[in-house]
Amino acid sequence: MFKKILIANRGEIACRIASTAHRLGLRTVAVYSDADAQAAHVRACDEAVRIGTAPPRDSYLLGERILAAAKSTGAQAIHPGYGFLSENADFAQACFDAGLVFIGPPAASIAAMGNKSAAKALMEKAGVPLVPGYHGDRQEPAFLQLEADRIGYPVLIKASAGGGGKGMRTVARSEDFAAALASCQREAINSFGNDHVLIERYVTRPRHIEVQVFGDQHGHHVHLFERDCSVQRRHQKVLEEAPAPGMTAERRAEMGLAAIAAARSVGYVGAGTVEFIAEQDGRFYFMEMNTRLQVEHPVTEAITGLDLVEWQLRVAAGEPLPLTQDQLSINGHAIEARICAENPLQQFLPATGPLNTYRLPSASSFTVGPVRVDSGVREGDEISPHYDSMIAKLIAWGPTREQALDRLDAALSELHITGLHTNTAFVRRIIGTPSFRQANLDTALIERERDALFSPETLPALVAVAAVAARLMHDEQNTITPDPWSARDGWRLHGTSRRHLALKLGDDKVTAWLHHQRGQPCQLQLAAQQVALVFQSLGPDRFDLMLGEQRLTVSVYRNGDHFEVFSPQGRAALGLVDPLAQASAQHSDGRLAALMPGRVVALLVQAGDAVKTGDALAVTEAMKMEHTLTSPRDGVVAELLCAVGDQVPEGAELLRLQEP
Repeated sequence: MFKKILIANRGEIACRIASTAHRLGLRTVAVYSDADAQAAHVRACDEAVRIGTAPPRDSYLLGERILAAAKSTGAQAIHPGYGFLSENADFAQACFDAGLVFIGPPAASIAAMGNKSAAKALMEKAGVPLVPGYHGDRQEPAFLQLEADRIGYPVLIKASAGGGGKGMRTVARSEDFAAALASCQREAINSFGNDHVLIERYVTRPRHIEVQVFGDQHGHHVHLFERDCSVQRRHQKVLEEAPAPGMTAERRAEMGLAAIAAARSVGYVGAGTVEFIAEQDGRFYFMEMNTRLQVEHPVTEAITGLDLVEWQLRVAAGEPLPLTQDQLSINGHAIEARICAENPLQQFLPATGPLNTYRLPSASSFTVGPVRVDSGVREGDEISPHYDSMIAKLIAWGPTREQALDRLDAALSELHITGLHTNTAFVRRIIGTPSFRQANLDTALIERERDALFSPETLPALVAVAAVAARLMHDEQNTITPDPWSARDGWRLHGTSRRHLALKLGDDKVTAWLHHQRGQPCQLQLAAQQVALVFQSLGPDRFDLMLGEQRLTVSVYRNGDHFEVFSPQGRAALGLVDPLAQASAQHSDGRLAALMPGRVVALLVQAGDAVKTGDALAVTEAMKMEHTLTSPRDGVVAELLCAVGDQVPEGAELLRLQEP
């Protein structure tokens, strides 16, 4: 076994590899770009080497710098993870030439499977089932049109060197073929530098089923059963599960033998995945082989109890496969959800920004467990535009598929992320659809369930407002004040105190009132509804609410005047609207005046500062509440007319603005 390995990757997969390496007693070397200098994977390894600036082409794709880092640190082997250089045959060969072990298949195997057309020709010779199609070298548009007409529509045009859903077009009619071909080839040349395409019959209602294979340097091959990856958006996986629902023992054996035949045909060593497209009647066809560890490998680990990274390391070190086919078995069911920084309601637009809140369910990390979370980020980290949008993988295991689903749903409800958009709620909706629950799976499931999936989150307004009110009262009650008269606890000598709450919930403005009477529960009034509100803090950001007769647990995360509420019923984002701050923005004469008597608690600018409309300028305290006053227009602060601590009457000028 090796003594030290270099991990040529970042994020979750780099942390995953480091975890197993450390368990086996191996030292690890991380590589990082400038954007990742403080990243979790750097901290997870024993050593770290900077390899360039943030863009992947200037860091993680620079093979020569990675090789130099391995040499300088004394690493004996390089694990490429997935993505970046993991399926680059030239890099695998360069490792070999440099006297380093590439923890993956031989360069020749990667090259053989890297070209889809050539790979399908190999599969045909190996007796692996193929979708009817054209996989040849002739690429004249007129000839390809004739081939498409021969195969019969609908057809799928695919870039031979493609992956990740790029360079793919479905064509339903002959008259649409020429335009689709041109578009596909343009995308292929831009993404892969190669416009060679293949054409296949488009299978209606297809399932995406893949088989995990392993080979060693002694000629042994096994399969570790299948995974169903049919739930996809834009040809990219969202949910993966093992075993595939509805898979018979006979079909599993047939697919396993086909996958092993594919691996043997290219002299495969290490972990690989043979992907098949399957029809609803069970017929299956070879699609491609991924010559690396897959993102979704944890579901295979969950049902077999194995550590696939450990197998990779042992095989790369020359050891035989740890188990034979007869010694492998399936235990239970596992489902993985990819948690990504993206906005499903904006066509899955990637999101960037800070992880202001990153709270995980109780789970294992990088090891098999009932609930497992594999992640390479921490609360406060920034999701960068330079890399993949995946934040974490959440894996749930159960003795049955139904139990695994229920466990996954519960874990998703406890995954709280604020600061940027994620697909967490979207994934939770998917697993709640009848199609997914009943395993009515195909690659069009998301489109088929569009009406149920693509709608804003709906947490009842009363619950959302009650949660924010509880958080506000909790924060105020726990604020140290200099005297009883400054306490924000709603106390009155006699009678009832009323407090107005103006909130923004989505695009709607919501007005609520809190009524306090000595010795009585607080009453929350929202429109025509009025209920008693009693709350108890359960720890940081977590509350037990009694809302009338309803009891529930909520988490409320606060960032200034912005609140995000999580409950088993869903999630809501609310903003506290300050009517005084809004009113200040209506002034246009350059004066900033106190709109009611109060005390100046902060001045946020100095004379000479340039400001823009809406910028916060000063904070006053009135009626036991702070109010932020904003700039009515663009300008420059001419002079300050007050100081922090001043008591000012209504209408008093606080500062003056002049034209920029």
